[in-house]
Amino acid sequence: MTEFLFIRHGETPWNVERRVQGWQDISLNDNGRNQAQALAEFLEQQRLQKVEPLHALYSSDLARARETAQILDQKLKLGLKCLDGIRERRYGVLEGLLFTKLHEQNPQAAKVWAARDPDGIIEGAETLRQFRERVVNTINELANQHPEQKVLIVTHGGVLDIVWREANGIALQDPQKAKLLNASINRVCVEDGQWSLIKWADTGHLESQSDNDVTV
Repeated sequence: MTEFLFIRHGETPWNVERRVQGWQDISLNDNGRNQAQALAEFLEQQRLQKVEPLHALYSSDLARARETAQILDQKLKLGLKCLDGIRERRYGVLEGLLFTKLHEQNPQAAKVWAARDPDGIIEGAETLRQFRERVVNTINELANQHPEQKVLIVTHGGVLDIVWREANGIALQDPQKAKLLNASINRVCVEDGQWSLIKWADTGHLESQSDNDVTV
């Protein structure tokens, strides 16, 4: 069994503006850096008190996740490794658009996105099915590499949505219901390819949490 602590990156300017980020390499804002610092201090205290030993730290290679993970590793000294397999979903022509303007600025792509068809095509994007396979395969590989360990994964809202669905048996086409909060801790166990949820959307280590609960 491997226990994963999935972390959504700290807040970015595009989270505040409610823009589709996807593979766009957006940095954290000051609040996002403060969130990452608060999380790092909490995890360090857990480690020093021997409440929560951690064995490895992985991050998406996109700047907002990587910067969050670097702040964590300054405290935890786990040796950060970046993986493109835990990147956000690639959203193609929707990237950079405001969520409130998707149907106005690109109605065809927005319709596909809203329908949640696992094989629906958006120009320049991954399908939902391709995205899910990438994420699940990467996490299963990491579980095989880290048996009986606790592993930190710094990633994105869309990846967390896939993780939540996999751990709860929720289909890709079902509406998105999971909370996907910046700098939150989301715990999942993986054993022999079977995923189970431990605890979700924990932000008790943060003094405040802005409501940027969006998936990309």
